Parts: sequence; structure tokens; C-alpha cells
Amino acid sequence: MIVDFKDLVTKIKDTSVPKPLSGTLSGHAAGEPFDKHVYHEIKKTFPTNTFRQYEFLNDLYSNSPDIIGYKARQELFNSPTVLFLLSRGKNATDKWSMDNPFDEKQNDTADILVVKDHFYEIIDVKTRNISKSSQPPNIISAFKLAQLCAKMIDNEEFNTFSINYFEIDWILNENELVCKDAYFADLFKANPDLLYINWAAAMQVQFHVCDLDQNFEGTNEQWARSFLKHFVRQVYRRSEYMIKTYAKPFEKYIEQ
Repeated sequence: MIVDFKDLVTKIKDTSVPKPLSGTLSGHAAGEPFDKHVYHEIKKTFPTNTFRQYEFLNDLYSNSPDIIGYKARQELFNSPTVLFLLSRGKNATDKWSMDNPFDEKQNDTADILVVKDHFYEIIDVKTRNISKSSQPPNIISAFKLAQLCAKMIDNEEFNTFSINYFEIDWILNENELVCKDAYFADLFKANPDLLYINWAAAMQVQFHVCDLDQNFEGTNEQWARSFLKHFVRQVYRRSEYMIKTYAKPFEKYIEQ
């Protein structure tokens, strides 16, 4: 672990950001200013190692201007698994140039990326208005996470990166959003069998960071294999439910 998340909680707690001038106080509108706030706090400690995801890609490609095209730029990554998590699509990568750099995208895997000694610490910032009840947010597609686990196993890459979540619980105080508490969690320390997959929400894994258990004591390889077992089991269970509920009642109408 590169970032001292306990220290980060102390630095962020009781701080505030200006209330957004537009948009509802939920989701991206409230999350973005806190996301940037956390980014700048980490960058104070690691000024040359802290990036937004698009910044990292722009730096990576800018440092090798003679490397052109999607396939060639893929080789700039020293980790196929990190490549899967961080790279943009073929069309966007082919079109990248110094005059046409990447911009930030809301669906980037990493809100914040800290890179040191060839290790990638991926940080996703989640925010919650604690004055209202809310369902757990979307974290990551369960299918994408399964693909990630398969790549970890195929490439035997278990210690080149981490995926961390940082939650900020806030309230509105006049024209400011005030952080009342903060939490952090390492995805690979959560029990894979307890991760909830919401099939009705594009197969998203959902949880509040403050509620995520951190009791898994196995290796990252064991975590990857455990999640794949959990995912496959859930897929078969969902398939059986879909067939029973949405196919079987209508089969009699199409029998010849």
C-alpha cells in the first residue's frame, strides 16, 4: 500500500468543499468536488506519483511520441492486467496525439491513480449524503471484475496493483458540503462470497464502503479464484431464475 489511508481519513474529515452551483446534490455533482479534494490531498504527499487516469495515459503516451497506434501503445504498459483496467478503447487510442490528448471520463476505472516502483494503486472515491437514506452505489461491473480476475490468473499478476475505495459521508451546511466521516477499503480484503451483484443494475457490484467487510486473509490469487467461483455460481442461479420466470410460462404458446 502506497497511500496511508488512515492518515488520509484524518486529513479529509471535517473539511468542506463549495456546494455545486448546478445539479442535484447527489451522484456526480456532489462527488466530483470531493473527488478532486481527495486527489489534491494525496498529491501533496506524492506530487510526482499521483494522477487522474487520463493524466497518466497522456503522460505515458507523451513520453513515447514515436510509439503510434493502439497495438504499439499497449506495449507501453508493463502489466497486461493494468492495461485492461486503465487503457482507453482502440479508436480513442489510435486517435490520441499531443494535440488530441485524452480528457477525463466519468466511467474511468480510477478516480485517482498512485504509481510508485511499478505498483499501481487505484482509488475510487464514493460520496454519500448522510442526511438521506440511499441504496449502495454502483462499484464495478461484476463481469468486468470477473474478466479482471481471469487476467490476473492468466498473467500470474497478483501483486502489481490494488483497488481501493474511499467513502466520504457529507452533509450540507449552508453553501458548503462538509465531510462528517470517511472510510476506506481494499477490494481484495473483502470476502468475495459476500459481494452483492445487482443484476437489474447492469450486473453492478454494489456496497457502501463503510459496510464492506475486510476479513479476507487469503492471497490475491485466492481472492481472484474465490470471486470467479462466486460469480459463476450467481450466473447459473440467475439463469435458472430467468428461465423459470420469463421463458417457461410462454413455452406452451410456441410448441408445435
